[in-house]
Amino acid sequence: MSGCVKAAFSFLGIVLIDQLVKYYVEMTMLPGESIPVASPFFHITFVLNPGAAFGIFRDQQWLFLVTAVFFVVGFLASYARLRRSGCLIHYGSVALAAGAVSNLIDRIRIGHVVDFFDFRVWPVFNVADIAIVLGAAAVLWALFIQKKELLS
Repeated sequence: MSGCVKAAFSFLGIVLIDQLVKYYVEMTMLPGESIPVASPFFHITFVLNPGAAFGIFRDQQWLFLVTAVFFVVGFLASYARLRRSGCLIHYGSVALAAGAVSNLIDRIRIGHVVDFFDFRVWPVFNVADIAIVLGAAAVLWALFIQKKELLS
């Protein structure tokens, strides 16, 4: 299977899993409802986030929409180059883009992002947020740590 096909499956898998879990949470819970899974450490809590990470820039939907669209267009325009940049940069960028697209779908669909993972010591987040963080970490690792190791 080619790298492009794997990347497409990864992208679609992240978006699909995130959207399906969010849909399930929306259909089975009320906003603000919390279900202890491993109390007191982990709950599933239905939060409608009107902001970005940690709730910053509350109610700035236009900013998030424009930023996400520019990011996705930039990702698509530079995809051929990203694909040749190594595995971590390639798949990290795919995960980052998939998370951004899935959260963008929420913003377009309901005007908020659905969050649900609640560890009580960290703001509530979702699968797309995990993809964004892990994707960004993979890209940064490749750019700064791996590159430095290769040059040593």
